[in-house]
Amino acid sequence: MRLDKYLKNTRLIKRRTVAKEACDQGRVSINNQVAKAGSEVAVGDQIDIHFGNHDVRIQVVQVKENVGKKEADQLYRLID
Repeated sequence: MRLDKYLKNTRLIKRRTVAKEACDQGRVSINNQVAKAGSEVAVGDQIDIHFGNHDVRIQVVQVKENVGKKEADQLYRLID
């Protein structure tokens, strides 16, 4: 699945266009490498997102196309 779509499905970023812009600005990386919006996300990948003053680091647990609000937080695991 594309990175921008995954970020939207997990609801870490509200809109896909905003996720794409964050990727284009170099604020998102997969496995410690800056990633583009079209980069593929796989189970086990580590994604780092830089939001202004704080960073979020997650590990991909599942990749699903259609996800409801209640299932969104089950797609990833937060890493400290």
